[in-house]
Amino acid sequence: MANSNNIKNDLFLRALKGETVDRPPVWMMRQAGRYLPEFMEIKEKYDFFTRCQTPELASEITVQPIRRYGMDAAILFSDILVIPQAMNIEVEMKPNFGPYLPNPIRNQKDLDSVIIPDIQDSLGYVMDAIKATKEKLNDEIPLIGFAGSPWTILCYCVQGQGSKNFDKAKQLCFTNPIVAHSLLQKITDTTIAYLKEKVKAGVNAVQVFDSWGGMLSPTDYQEFSWQYIQQIINALKDETPVIAFGKGCWFALNEMSKSGASALGVDWTCSARNARYLSGGKITLQGNFDPSRLFSSPKEIKKMVTQMINEFGKDRYIVNLGHGILPNIPVENAKAFVDAVKEYKV
Repeated sequence: MANSNNIKNDLFLRALKGETVDRPPVWMMRQAGRYLPEFMEIKEKYDFFTRCQTPELASEITVQPIRRYGMDAAILFSDILVIPQAMNIEVEMKPNFGPYLPNPIRNQKDLDSVIIPDIQDSLGYVMDAIKATKEKLNDEIPLIGFAGSPWTILCYCVQGQGSKNFDKAKQLCFTNPIVAHSLLQKITDTTIAYLKEKVKAGVNAVQVFDSWGGMLSPTDYQEFSWQYIQQIINALKDETPVIAFGKGCWFALNEMSKSGASALGVDWTCSARNARYLSGGKITLQGNFDPSRLFSSPKEIKKMVTQMINEFGKDRYIVNLGHGILPNIPVENAKAFVDAVKEYKV
């Protein structure tokens, strides 16, 4: 495991190894971003992909929440859709709409134009952002790199935009599985190369976000999502800890627990007790506070976070939300969430 020995606060890395700790570590998905006033100042000046592609901006955004709240890990500011961009699929980020892919992949001809890119050539800016961030963090805490799962990326590439049910993505899988699997494999190969470069650039752990995994039935999940995530875990687990997070995928926790991942993310629809039971009780779990619950009062948040830690247990546990933090969460409520963990006593 390169470059993780000299981190001053290594609580997050110790939890990933399953070591005994005084309190669990804490970070929040999407902590670098839209609920912070200092982020909104940058957002007003630069468009989305400029922020991702400019190492100075990406690194600044990554460390903003750390300065404010002192989480136990930072997660690089970036986006899962930089992968399709690098694969020759156009991606726009439309204000008040979200991602828009004007030329979705719907057949073999569309697929023929999709490339497996040279990572340094097309995504070198991400590696530069990692190096700039590592400098700013100065080995105080670990840095997490991430990617979307191949299935989640496919959802956008085929649908062309966000969706409540990703019907067009599922239609492609069920009417033309050859094209679907070929696209999934191209995304997987690109993602493996991308995450390996991130590790070389200095990230201390990686997380795979399967945001739309819960759209699939358990059987289809194995075929169109999990087998590709497993390839990513196999390729990376000897180089760095891997966290697998499937939103709505509680039904796969048992299978995931045997994957070689260091930790599994859990969303708020699965109780701590069920998550421990389904995952066999030996693997580190991460989650699972409902992001909307951060609208509760700071006092209420602290009470609920303490209860959550008691239910999961302090060891083999990383405190997090069950999905990304929402844009309109009051900053003092986010602070209450982090402080509750830091103040935790057995």
